Amino acid sequence: MLKPRIYIDGFNLSLEQGTGVATYARNLSFALRDLGAEVGVLYGAPTSTTSANSLMREIAFFDTSTRKPSWLSQALKSFRHTLMLPFGEIAFQVPVTGRVIRDTFQARLPYFDHIWNVQDLFTKESLYGSLLGGRMNVYFREAPDIMHWTYPLAIRIPKAKNIYTLHDLVPLRLPHTTLDNKRHYFRLIRRLTKSADHIVTVSESSKKDIMDLFGVPEERITNTYQAVDIPARYRDKPISDVKSDVEGTFGLKYKNYFLFFGAIEPKKNVGRMIEAYLASGVTHPLVIVGKKAWESQEDLRLISDNEHVRYLLTNGNITERRFRVLQVDYAPFPLLVSLIRGTKAVLFPSLYEGFGLPALEAMSLGTPVLTSNTASMPEVVGEAALKVNPYDTRALVEGIRALDTDADLRARLAEAGPIQAEQFSPERYQARLSKLYSKVKEMPR
Repeated sequence: MLKPRIYIDGFNLSLEQGTGVATYARNLSFALRDLGAEVGVLYGAPTSTTSANSLMREIAFFDTSTRKPSWLSQALKSFRHTLMLPFGEIAFQVPVTGRVIRDTFQARLPYFDHIWNVQDLFTKESLYGSLLGGRMNVYFREAPDIMHWTYPLAIRIPKAKNIYTLHDLVPLRLPHTTLDNKRHYFRLIRRLTKSADHIVTVSESSKKDIMDLFGVPEERITNTYQAVDIPARYRDKPISDVKSDVEGTFGLKYKNYFLFFGAIEPKKNVGRMIEAYLASGVTHPLVIVGKKAWESQEDLRLISDNEHVRYLLTNGNITERRFRVLQVDYAPFPLLVSLIRGTKAVLFPSLYEGFGLPALEAMSLGTPVLTSNTASMPEVVGEAALKVNPYDTRALVEGIRALDTDADLRARLAEAGPIQAEQFSPERYQARLSKLYSKVKEMPR
């Protein structure tokens, strides 16, 4: 029996630092492997991978050097892109033989049986959508059975079933929290919801939004949720090693700090969280691990503009000081897992989430979580996390104080978290995906 050929895009997988959608795509690739599919990944690397020499195609794909082309070269490339847009693009296979050492990229690579590339694909996709509307065609020698786009992209594979994951509708539901061109985004989502073979989403909350805002019939949307799966070597690392990680790297004491991790952007509610933390009067430091995104300077103003807030003086000695709020842009995944396991509680009071994977990751590790009572969070965390109104600073203050002082509450949440997280195990995720793909394969083209 032939394996089903299911491809995904590498739109987010090519980013240097992980995003929630990149984690989704990577987890999806391994789930497809475990379902017995033949997995292809379509990238849009900026270098050309059309050389007749297979080694040069492999070298070009992994060449991430940032040589800036001349203005003339850029102008000619843009002109060629514009001329070719109506005709679509041809995907070229990238041989991945091991002749190019790729260890640096190993943590970011998905599972794949083969890799394909279209030079500057996602730049062309944006240009196509703006100038021509519709969906740009990408051609393969042999089309996959199903092309699962992990993000709303104006691209289609002719002769394949094209399905699209819409994680959430944040640009439309909370327009002030993103920089998206809202008119373009609205037209794109409306186009996809009408023309896609099927729509996939990751929570009942997002499914309801898609149905309500775009009138999509329920039978054309499938909620697969997501999977939480932290490798055992990090999940079961000895506590003594976890203590060494958090104490040696950041000077933190085990179970004596609070933690937020995720992008620092308006929808994550980081500014209000910092305000509530400072007002709570708790003495344990708050650690923020996340890349600064749009408007992050506003969220971090309380700590970046006020040295008296940034530091607590201890023992009356100005040379002996410690952070009250510590913000770091990035922590490697093994260290991040140790930070989650070593914290007193994770704070994740996001205004809106399509799924909310950080809260679930923390719960799976037995770490108490404070999160929001909005969007998808109640259905994801159930009764295994402390839920508050993310717009209510006083509610956040009281939640932080409760987690700081109530050992019984922390114990209850630590016990309930892993049980709730089991609802989103890789096995249950694979079962939901299997049902989705069986449904899609039976649809007429």
